[in-house]
Amino acid sequence: MKVRIIEESRIPKMLSWFINISAITIYPFIISKYKMDQRTRTHEWIHIKQQEELWVIGFYILYVGYWLKNIVWNRQSPSIAYHNIPFELEAYANDNNCYYPLNRERFGWTKWI
Repeated sequence: MKVRIIEESRIPKMLSWFINISAITIYPFIISKYKMDQRTRTHEWIHIKQQEELWVIGFYILYVGYWLKNIVWNRQSPSIAYHNIPFELEAYANDNNCYYPLNRERFGWTKWI
């Protein structure tokens, strides 16, 4: 499926319930509040790769599960819990390398569990 990039959208603001979202990937869409810089684009492409390898629904189940685990068991604020999700840890650690989504190991996010 072809990935669609939507910039300058109101959708991220509408989805900012627990944390301020500037960009979000909802396969096959990358949706940004602003015109994306290369770092943001790479970060969101990493999420595309994660979602593809987990058949999309698996990604969302694990994503919410890790977030809730961080809030409940680790007693983290919603924002800190978000930043400690393995998918986010992989994306933030590698979003400065625009080639990373092309060359990453499958299930690379598991290094951050």
